[in-house]
Parts: sequence; C-alpha cells; structure tokens
Amino acid sequence: MPSERKVRAGSLDIGGGAPVSVQSMTDTKTSDARSTIDQINRLAYLGAEIVRVSVPDDASVQALPEIIEGSPVPLVADIHFRADLAMGALSAGIHKLRLNPGNIRRESELREIAALAMERNVPIRIGVNSGSVPGDLLDLYGGINEESMWAAAERHFTLLESLGFRDMVLSLKASDPMLTVRVNRLAAQRCPYPLHLGVTEAGPRSTAGIRSAVAMGILLDEGIGDTIRVSISGSPEPEPEAGWEILSSLGLRRRFVRIVSCPTCARARLDVEKLALRVQEMLRGVEKPVTVAVMGCEVNGPGEAREADIAVIGTPAGLILWRNGSSLGAVDEKELDRILIRELESL
Repeated sequence: MPSERKVRAGSLDIGGGAPVSVQSMTDTKTSDARSTIDQINRLAYLGAEIVRVSVPDDASVQALPEIIEGSPVPLVADIHFRADLAMGALSAGIHKLRLNPGNIRRESELREIAALAMERNVPIRIGVNSGSVPGDLLDLYGGINEESMWAAAERHFTLLESLGFRDMVLSLKASDPMLTVRVNRLAAQRCPYPLHLGVTEAGPRSTAGIRSAVAMGILLDEGIGDTIRVSISGSPEPEPEAGWEILSSLGLRRRFVRIVSCPTCARARLDVEKLALRVQEMLRGVEKPVTVAVMGCEVNGPGEAREADIAVIGTPAGLILWRNGSSLGAVDEKELDRILIRELESL
C-alpha cells in the first residue's frame, strides 16, 4: 500500500502518492567537487531524479555548497559515525540526510540533527541494512531476519518521533532479495513513512539488476515503495537506467526509449546483439516514451515491428525499417543512426 506521508527533498516529492522516483549514488571523492558535479550531471542525464553523495570527512562537507549549487537534482548526504558531518551537511544546504541507526546513537546528537533538519525542512532517511542490525536485536530476534531489521528501524524512527521529527523515509535492505521483500512488507503494514527500496550488496551489473528486479518487482507490484535504487558494484551509470527499466516493465512510469530485440538464432540475418547495443547507446538518455525494436529475421520481425513505434528488421534483402506498423523500405546500415534519429524526432 502507498505510504501515507509525503516528504519533500528539494524539488522532489517522495511518498503520499507521488510517482516512484529513481535514485543513484556517486562514487567520486566528494571532496573533489568538480568530478562529483560532473558525475551527478551524467547520472541525472541517464535518469537519476535524486543522487546520494557520501560525506565521510570534513573536506567533503566543505565541498558540498559548490556541489549543491552545480547539481540539477536534489542531493542526499550519506552520513556515518559522525553527527557533526550531518550538521555540516545541513548547514551547507543538503536536500536530504541518510543516517544509519547502527552508528549514530547518542540521543543528544540526534536531537541536534533533528532540530536543524526541522528548521531547514530537510527529510531524514533512516537506512537499515541487514549487516548493521545492533547486536542486542540480533540476540532478541534470533539473528538477521525481518523482525530484527524492523526493530532496528523502529527504534530509530521512534526516537526521532519523540523529538518531534516526522519527515522520514525508511530503507530496509538485505543482500537477500526475499528478505528485502519480507521486511518491506512488514514496514508497509506498520508505519506511514515513505519506503526507499533496494537490495544492498547486490553485486556486479550481471547479478545486481536481476536481484533488484526480483525484490522491487514484487514490492512495487504490490504497491509498496516510493523511491528506488539499483545498487551496482562499479560505475553507477547503469543504475538509473536499470531503475527506469524496472518501472517501465511494471507499467508504472515511462521516460526513455525502450529497446526490444530478439534472441538470436540460425535464422538471424544480422548481428542482433551488436546492432541492438549500437541502437541502445545511440538513444541513451533520449526522453521519448517510445519502443524501438531490432529483429534478426523476417519470421519474428513483422509482428514485433507492428507493436513497436520504430523497428529495424534483417531480411534477405538487407535492413528494412518499419514505423508505426508499416514498412518504410530498405535502409543502408551506414545511414541507420541518422535515419533513426530523424524518425524518432518526427514521432
């Protein structure tokens, strides 16, 4: 069920019926403002609507004003261990905080953070990972499971509530997709706060996308979740695209060109993978909610072409271009990029 409460991070609404938003996180040194701004802009171009930056030291805090000014999207400061870094990020103008209840525990420090966050209308995301559940809760609930993870989150947000703070987002992530599903179902039943979905430590791109899609697909289809991140080891650039693909596949949101292509077989009259990747790279970041199909032969081609807005089909006579279900005739592969862009622009 959708979260009852809505929070606002900069210009972005989260929860309370707002569209599910797509997040990512930089991997640059935050103290290097120029590199971080460049990466934020690239992530935003690829679809990130809010970006998290790690703030591990004083130099990172000092760089935040410049980074915030240069960012096209709201930013989240990821804080661990040191409450003074959270205070510094708030003073710098950050749009949202991410705190870990496992490593900032003093009530006096949380009171200061909550007071300044309320003064500046900055929401706080409480992030509980399966690996950061406090030891007493592991003992009480018999290890890492949905109950111990939920108890860790509840302990922290109850404390913030006692301080009068309500603008919270919860994230409960495990490396096990189904544990992630169970604990977020529990959270959706037991609290009104928006939920940030993700599978933590999901691995490199080949596994992260699958594990994230399993967990998020189940939860989002049940109406659970308000903002998502597909966490991938390595460059964060594939993360926004993977997030949008999940939302698009579920029919929740469309923003970018959707590429479909056939599995190759002995009938293929072109290198489907090579051409599909070429088309995908060419259209990366193009904001048109249309479908482009790449088909390897005349068997599957016409059927898929009629369902796609634009299609490229391999035939005995060479490449054939279709648009809106009708053939436009043969096309020279050397001219394909120019022609595809022209046809997309005319849609």
